[in-house]
Amino acid sequence: MLKSMTGFGRAEKNVTSKTFLIDIKSLNGKQFELSLKLPSILKPFEFDIRRLLSEKLARGSVDCTISLKDTGNARPVTINTDLARAYYQPLADLSKALNLDPSHILSTLVKLPEVITPSSETLSDKEWEDFQKVLLLAVDDLNAHRLDEGKVLEDDLVVRINNILKQQEEVIRLEPLRQQKIREGITRLLEENVGKENYDGNRLEQELIYYIEKIDISEEQVRLKNHCDYFISILGEKEESKGKKLSFILQEIGREINTTGSKAYDSTIQKCVVLMKDELEKAKEQVLNVL
Repeated sequence: MLKSMTGFGRAEKNVTSKTFLIDIKSLNGKQFELSLKLPSILKPFEFDIRRLLSEKLARGSVDCTISLKDTGNARPVTINTDLARAYYQPLADLSKALNLDPSHILSTLVKLPEVITPSSETLSDKEWEDFQKVLLLAVDDLNAHRLDEGKVLEDDLVVRINNILKQQEEVIRLEPLRQQKIREGITRLLEENVGKENYDGNRLEQELIYYIEKIDISEEQVRLKNHCDYFISILGEKEESKGKKLSFILQEIGREINTTGSKAYDSTIQKCVVLMKDELEKAKEQVLNVL
């Protein structure tokens, strides 16, 4: 079971007289990175909200927006009288200088910054508990999307690894033919340049065995098969966060594929190596999105 880092979650619910709308969007990222937008009423709980999201989402680039919707209930406000007085005199002087009607000064005053401000509000303990439930609903919705995306990723990764294994089977089939071609090529080269009677056949056989052992790729194929099998087994584990582990296994798969290519000295096997590398790169791109 895989879980993607990509997803979207939303929850909207009343908490006493307040209606909260929570939107959470998640994209892939190496660590947990959170962009959080809060109404002022939730500022005292910002660190708790960040901690909860970090625990529940583990990894990814997360954008969380929490809005307090207008329920139509009147909100208490505070009028800053001292600030209004400070604004008034310059406005009155300006009105007199421009011969304007001073009766509109009050309507102008109340629109100036911080003359009228909402009274500071905060959530009660019970409201905070209820709000956390709304936040968890949004997280659950996001995680459901992550699981859906993860199923698509898992199916694609299985295809990529199976394609690598198919090419590996072809490499194993071609390996004896490759050794025979190398043997025949060196023998033919000696016969053409030295003559069949002018070299020691036993010595040639010894050198051929030494050379073929140096370019043998059987160990690489065993390790490649083991790494691919391990990758598939990790996909089936219940652990949620395994993107980094899968990425490390792909690195090992890539190492065996590269070594096979460097030792091959055979155009047909090199074609298989190129195809394996193509599937490996596609798998690496997908694993970047795995939680």
